[in-house]
Amino acid sequence: MTSHINNSTQINILVVDDDPTNLLIMEEALSGLGHIVTTTDPLEGLALARQIQPQITILDIDMPVRNGLELCRDLLADPLTSNTSVMFVTSHDEADVEYFSLEFGAVDFISKPIDVRLCRLRVQNQLQLRLQSDALAEAKNNLQDLLTQLPVYVSYWSLDWESQFCNDFSGSWFGQTPEQMQGHQIDEVLPAELASQIRLSVQGQGQQDVKFRFEFIQEQRETEYLNIHIRQRYIGEQSLGYLVTAVNMTDVIRVKQALREEKEWLNVTLNSIGDAVIATDTSARVTFMNPIAERMTGWSASDAKGLAIEEVMDLRDAVSQHQGMNPILLALKEQRTVGMALNSQLTAKDGSIFRVEDSAAPIRDKNGEVIGAIIVFHDVSETVAMSVKMSHLANHDQLTDLPNRILLHDRLANAIRIADIQQSRIAMFMIDIDHFKYINDAMGHNFGDLFIKQLASRLSGLCLPGYTLARTGGDEFIIIAPNVMNAGVADSLATDIGLRISQPFLFGGKEYKVSASIGVSIYPDDSDSEENLLRHADTAMYRAKQQGRNQHCFFSKELETVLIQRHHIEMTLREAIEKDDLIVLYQPQHRLSDGEIVGCEALVRLKDQHGRLISPCHFIPIAEETGLVQQLGSQVLLKSCQAASYWYELGYSVRVSVNVAAKQFTDPEFVKIVEKTLQESRLPSHLLELEVTESALMHDFETTKQMLISLSELGISLAIDDFGTGYSSLSYLKAFPIDVLKIDRSFVHDMNDDPQSLDIVKTIVQLAKSLRLNIVAEGIEETHQQSLLAEMGCELGQGYLYHQPLGLDHFMTILHEQGKLCL
Repeated sequence: MTSHINNSTQINILVVDDDPTNLLIMEEALSGLGHIVTTTDPLEGLALARQIQPQITILDIDMPVRNGLELCRDLLADPLTSNTSVMFVTSHDEADVEYFSLEFGAVDFISKPIDVRLCRLRVQNQLQLRLQSDALAEAKNNLQDLLTQLPVYVSYWSLDWESQFCNDFSGSWFGQTPEQMQGHQIDEVLPAELASQIRLSVQGQGQQDVKFRFEFIQEQRETEYLNIHIRQRYIGEQSLGYLVTAVNMTDVIRVKQALREEKEWLNVTLNSIGDAVIATDTSARVTFMNPIAERMTGWSASDAKGLAIEEVMDLRDAVSQHQGMNPILLALKEQRTVGMALNSQLTAKDGSIFRVEDSAAPIRDKNGEVIGAIIVFHDVSETVAMSVKMSHLANHDQLTDLPNRILLHDRLANAIRIADIQQSRIAMFMIDIDHFKYINDAMGHNFGDLFIKQLASRLSGLCLPGYTLARTGGDEFIIIAPNVMNAGVADSLATDIGLRISQPFLFGGKEYKVSASIGVSIYPDDSDSEENLLRHADTAMYRAKQQGRNQHCFFSKELETVLIQRHHIEMTLREAIEKDDLIVLYQPQHRLSDGEIVGCEALVRLKDQHGRLISPCHFIPIAEETGLVQQLGSQVLLKSCQAASYWYELGYSVRVSVNVAAKQFTDPEFVKIVEKTLQESRLPSHLLELEVTESALMHDFETTKQMLISLSELGISLAIDDFGTGYSSLSYLKAFPIDVLKIDRSFVHDMNDDPQSLDIVKTIVQLAKSLRLNIVAEGIEETHQQSLLAEMGCELGQGYLYHQPLGLDHFMTILHEQGKLCL
């Protein structure tokens, strides 16, 4: 193969001949005509043709593997090479072969032996024809592209109105492409009414042009308007047909219609609009006023016409009463739309005053030249008054008229900016009235509101100029004190606040006393931002409540750490309750006489995200404070009953004792919850024991008594937990259906070394016997404790001497080792 392929060459000629000698002759004959590529392999020739896309391809007819005729067919069938001009080289001199070659798609042939000069002339002629053909095709395409881009419909028709050409290649004008229209009558391809009007319009017109406007509605379109132009096509005196063009005037006509309608609408609108409108000429002298402008200025349109705008519109600043430049003058001067100055006030001819707002703009003609100006304004007097009122309401507490949380944030942010500039301190005091809910519940909300108002007045008297006192909640107040010298000053102020609040309040001739928990944080000492200052004051206030209320507490990093830990425990507890991931362990209760297991106490445990146990003394108080204790208690009750039911089905009759929190016990639905739990778990009621503390029993005697009776009627045993640590009386024990007393572990632990603890234990045991109650000692850890309790007559006990709290499966193993129990 001889080739130096270059795709950028203008003329490419491909020669395929299995005879290398012929290829050399061809290269000599075609030298200088273009880029010559030769090959002896027909298959390689196909690949080369696709690559260089030659203008001329010369093929030998007689070749092995694939002859020239087959190769010609392949080339002309391939879209990449179909545009090449094929010439055959043949040694055949029969006319049939030449005819056949031309029928196969060849444009010419070269006879062997090859005449170099004749070969060159033949190829040169074909190249000229090819270049002319390409130029014509390009010109046709360019013309077609041009006609396609024209915003005009162009069409040629014969004298009998048969379609010959149109430029609507997409069919967007009348839904017909040129191919679809070709050879069809005008009535078949254009809208019938348009075709008829075209035919009629040219009758008797001779060589004159015909123009008319046509209105029609295409399917699912709006009305369209076309300007039709018809001209006859002549060669000399002979008419060849018609040139019909159409221009879509729809947009133009619609714009004109819209302008007419807009003008009419403007005339009506300007006289009926709710805003005042005044127009002037370029000298700012009034040319038009609508009725609203007449009413607001006190001038009639006829009297005001020709007067200067400043004379008709007396505009001033509502605060300073300074008369500024009228917006009309500024709009004319700067040739742009301008807004009216803020707080603009219009004084009418009769002295009436209006608060107004809006804008002025230059009026331009069609060439953009300013020919006047217009001002549109309206009365906003009521709006301004309402805005002032709404702004105050949005930023102040409705009851006390003190700043609310929104305004507090604004004041605090401003105070911090000033403190940063002055390098000064800010003290924040978060004040929460102790037990205010009980005041509201006991005395009523009207009394509570009066109290809050009097308290707000009292706190306001403490605040110096520059201080901010805000009410941010029902009984929560915040004081921002700027320019505080040090923590000592803040401490003194917090003390004053507490003392002022603790002074008696007088209502209806009676004195009432309250106290407050106050949290203090200081910027920038322990808080570096508005958010942290608020959060730290809240944290300190919470600590003041925890420490017994009626005091103030400063924020510290240690306090924040404690509260963060508390928050993590709360989140862990919430997640465990939501996912039912609480862990319940069971500590066996033994008969002291023989050590046999007769029951167990259910003890709830909680693990953190690392799998470490969290002490109940940490998460139980949080559950009580957050109200989660009822959900926690219900889940523990259900899990415990399910466990005891499981043991019972396996033949082990073990009573399970479950602790009940005070908030659970005061729930009116608690008895129903217990009854439903027994039904769901299918546990016999005599195998459930509920433990309540003495403090829970002291809540409401009659309510407590009725609830205990209802629980007892279900067949449930009732126990008083940690007996001896509370304040219950013997009369309560006698009145309530109690079955079990549990001796607190602290007494059991100390009874060997503390005679008083020993006497308490003996007394509890004797009391239980006299009341025919069962007795359970908690926290037995040593053998001599067990012996001493047994000697006293204590029947049951639990503690690490026997077993620590066990998981469900481990407890099951202990039961299996002991054997079946029958209570």
